[in-house]
Amino acid sequence: MASPLQILDGPMGTELNARGVPTPLPGWSAHALQTNPEIVQEVHRDYARAGATIHTTNTFRTHARQFPDNWQSLTAQAVDLARAGIEDFAGQVAGSVSPLEDCYRPDLSPAEPRMEHRAMARCLVESGVDLLLVETFSHRGEALIATQEAIDTGLPTWLSLTAGPETNLLSMEEIRSTAEHAVGLGIEAIMVNCIPAVAVGQYLEVLRDLKIAFGAYGNTGYVHDTTGWQSCDLDASTYQKFAQQWVEKGATILGGCCGTGIDHIQALAAIKT
Repeated sequence: MASPLQILDGPMGTELNARGVPTPLPGWSAHALQTNPEIVQEVHRDYARAGATIHTTNTFRTHARQFPDNWQSLTAQAVDLARAGIEDFAGQVAGSVSPLEDCYRPDLSPAEPRMEHRAMARCLVESGVDLLLVETFSHRGEALIATQEAIDTGLPTWLSLTAGPETNLLSMEEIRSTAEHAVGLGIEAIMVNCIPAVAVGQYLEVLRDLKIAFGAYGNTGYVHDTTGWQSCDLDASTYQKFAQQWVEKGATILGGCCGTGIDHIQALAAIKT
């Protein structure tokens, strides 16, 4: 029987670092759109070959705040590279909509983020994505504003919240209440991400009865001041075992966040339900 799982790809920044492509802050992985676009496309292709069916655009940092002169063209380029990378494979392109500031610093969330999120969501839609992935939000208010602006485009919208790599940014109760509100807005899936893989399961417990698709993409590593992230040694087999537990809780969307890689996604694609 065919698996009902949807497999998200893994992180772009981790793979760029592994291939020798610099990802300096604050633009992080988005710098590669200017310096090494062919490698960005290659990463998308490798994730597709590994079995990913949902392919996330490299737009996590293509904000006007980081690239005021060319954020729109970089966003469109990122969509084009994802589409080109998966052209020989089945799958959908998900436009990444991220926090305007640091995803681990909800205190930096701007007071009026709506217009910037509206502009990003519309730019992604105009560039040809299949769905919008509002991801890695630890500020509840900004998450819901970004979600509303994504939904208002008319495209399917998924939301992913994070408690952060130290699991101290959002409590399970806060994730639950934010998810409930987002379900009321009309999201089609809810997830948690950028939480250590070992801790993901407890967060899924508060999502499993919301009557929409849910899932997770955990991390393996820690925040790094220069590159943004430093991977640690959590092999694909171990990550797969954690993900199998998520599936047993009812998760149908699986992927990898910071620190995972091609092997981890291939292991997820091999999970049977």
